[in-house]
Amino acid sequence: MRIARTTALAVTAAVGAGVAAVAAGRYASDAALRLPAGHRLPTEPKLTVHRAEAGRIVLTRDLASLRPGRYGLTGRDFHAAVGPVLDRADGEVAADTVVRRLERVFHGTPDAGDRAWLTPQLYSGDPATALGLSYAEVEIPGELGVLPGWVVPGDRRTWVLAVHGLAGTIEHPMVVMEQLHRLGLPVLSLAYRGDRGAPRSPDGLNHLGDTEWRDVDAALRFAVANGAARVILYGWSTGATMALFTAARSSLRGRIGGLVLDSPVLGRAQTVRALAAAKHIPQAFLPLAVRAAEGRTGLTDDRLPHIGGPEGIRVPTLLLHGPDDEIASYDYSLALARSRPDLITLHTVPDAPHAAMWNANPTTYDESLRRFLTPLL
Repeated sequence: MRIARTTALAVTAAVGAGVAAVAAGRYASDAALRLPAGHRLPTEPKLTVHRAEAGRIVLTRDLASLRPGRYGLTGRDFHAAVGPVLDRADGEVAADTVVRRLERVFHGTPDAGDRAWLTPQLYSGDPATALGLSYAEVEIPGELGVLPGWVVPGDRRTWVLAVHGLAGTIEHPMVVMEQLHRLGLPVLSLAYRGDRGAPRSPDGLNHLGDTEWRDVDAALRFAVANGAARVILYGWSTGATMALFTAARSSLRGRIGGLVLDSPVLGRAQTVRALAAAKHIPQAFLPLAVRAAEGRTGLTDDRLPHIGGPEGIRVPTLLLHGPDDEIASYDYSLALARSRPDLITLHTVPDAPHAAMWNANPTTYDESLRRFLTPLL
């Protein structure tokens, strides 16, 4: 009887521990797999607005608010574009604050006391209201339903298919639309499954490109059906991962003339761990988060080598990434670039958070992009 009771208690404890581990893993993996479009990345700290006036905004002093470059600043009820850190006179503002150029307020008003965060999405609105570019709203037949998109017309028959990444929206590609428009390239910016106005993923989870690429494939078909002779796939974050999947798997991959990959997610286990850690998931639970993510979505890194490896790159590719990316490891991009120096050009961007390579240094980014695209026109 005593042995049976001890065994029963041990089994109960083991089952309880197993259930707890599953629950912990599921909770931790949610931090990575449930990132709503347009929301704050967990790696981005919330800042306090201390004062906003014509051409200047005063923010909490933080490594994020001290970053060089141009960023969107998003709060609960406003979105603004902020530029570089400005010099200030001694005593003008408190030592624990930072003054940045306030370039434009797209909607709402940043007021003292508001909480906000920096985002790579500099612009808000649409190409007409934000950039003064004519565009058309389009509906693209997708696997799960109709996908919204914007088409900014151009004179050339080479199109750019632009795909945002984690926590981004259809508005993110506007940071490069003006340059692409000057080159005469039509631009199709895509909203895919899980985005506002697009169908929901059946399980409500982000698959880090593993299923979402089918929406990119649908957009590729749309572009070809509407006059594109060739298409350059341009993706940020998991959008870059989707571009790689599409270039390897699409029946129309022969129409793909080039790839632009900004901050690609090439090591998905590492990205899951990073996102979960940024949500303050305890270190001990991070392996559980990875296993839970794999179990819930089928994601494994061993499905990526034929996509992100040497055999997966068949067209000229511009790879833009930096060592300060906390979400997608720069080391994977560096290894990828070294594996195919004949096809891949790596542009390294220091001091840039995830998917913000343009924001950290728009001038050098734009020049690298121009040099890459010119031979493909």
